[in-house]
Amino acid sequence: MTTRRDFLKSGSLITASLFVPQFLKAKGIESFKQSYSGKKIIVIQLTGGNDGLNCVIPYTNDEYYKLRPALGIEKKDLITINTEVAFNKALTGLSELYDKGNVGIINNVGYPEPNHSHFRSLDIWQSASDAKEYLQTGWLGRWLDLQNDHALPHHLIEIDDTLSLALKGEKLKGLAFRNPETLFLASKNKMIHETAKQVESDNHTHSVVDFLHKTLAETTQSASYIYNKSKIYKSTLTYPQHEFGQRLKTIAELICSGSQTSMYYVSLPGFDTHVFQKGAHNKILKTYSDSVAALCSDLKSNNQFNDTLIFTFSEFGRRVKQNASQGTDHGTANNVFIIGGNLKKAGIYNSMPDLINLTDGDLNYTIDFRQVYATLLENWLQQPSELILKRSLKSYNLCEINQQVASLNILQKFF
Repeated sequence: MTTRRDFLKSGSLITASLFVPQFLKAKGIESFKQSYSGKKIIVIQLTGGNDGLNCVIPYTNDEYYKLRPALGIEKKDLITINTEVAFNKALTGLSELYDKGNVGIINNVGYPEPNHSHFRSLDIWQSASDAKEYLQTGWLGRWLDLQNDHALPHHLIEIDDTLSLALKGEKLKGLAFRNPETLFLASKNKMIHETAKQVESDNHTHSVVDFLHKTLAETTQSASYIYNKSKIYKSTLTYPQHEFGQRLKTIAELICSGSQTSMYYVSLPGFDTHVFQKGAHNKILKTYSDSVAALCSDLKSNNQFNDTLIFTFSEFGRRVKQNASQGTDHGTANNVFIIGGNLKKAGIYNSMPDLINLTDGDLNYTIDFRQVYATLLENWLQQPSELILKRSLKSYNLCEINQQVASLNILQKFF
């Protein structure tokens, strides 16, 4: 039988995805009546290691088809970008956004001493750590920590059952849920209600209990706030029936309702393509592309697209050479996508991957992913990246090939 003390000790109590009783009153919380009209970022994680070479394709590079005789995307299945580069036809929605000037592509993004483990590489990307550094907080969670005393869990949201490391700060954490109504109903759980009520009535001087009580109150407020906001705008657009599409629909509805959320996080699994990659990969790419296209259309029709930036990444790319099972094994550097309605100059930021000069069969990175984070923080949100990423931009160990041409604000041409 779980005692109240056991319940309070539970790690789930201090996670931001906790559901708490409605009656608790948080002290000193900002007004919930105002709508947010500032800059927003949506982070999309392609989980499993997306094969970037079969997304943005160097179709005139003979090495591409030489190393991928069965896996290379045939020219009839390409959407040409220029005389050297093309999109996979599965990315039609992304291609249409690109043609409208709403997409930026950054190639060869990675980090020194790359790790081929899904779990470790995701930790590195989510925490913004070095390869041999282990952090317990994420880059978005540390952003939340730096906000003023009125910061609340719903300012940083993940549409999922559990909260990723990226959204965990030292003092605050984001809020994770699948849909606002389920979140709100769960906050009425009788057990939690009675436990929290007892905590409030106890006489104590324990700082941990105070912290837990504050967390209960803040998360309750956020659950109620998100539920009420979600009822303001209901999209009539058709999103893909895939769960990912519905999650992006939830994000669009919250943004268009004026939610005070600055950052949203969502994942799309299915990219670990070791065996018979082509069909499965093209299918999941279409899900990603069609869902993002619907999201952008929704934001545009509600005058929210210019103030929203969508950042897509994966924990690593794939090997250049196909394996014996007509798939690809875990790789290193990859492309990332920047999508938005207010890009000053969209397009392909840097050169395509070098398919000849490889390291143990892997692509060499030329852009450190933390440069991208720093620029999103500095140039889009006007936040001090050095405090959040715990390092100066000048400290990044860039590849020698990129050292002469790297800009500290690599996305300044985009926005």
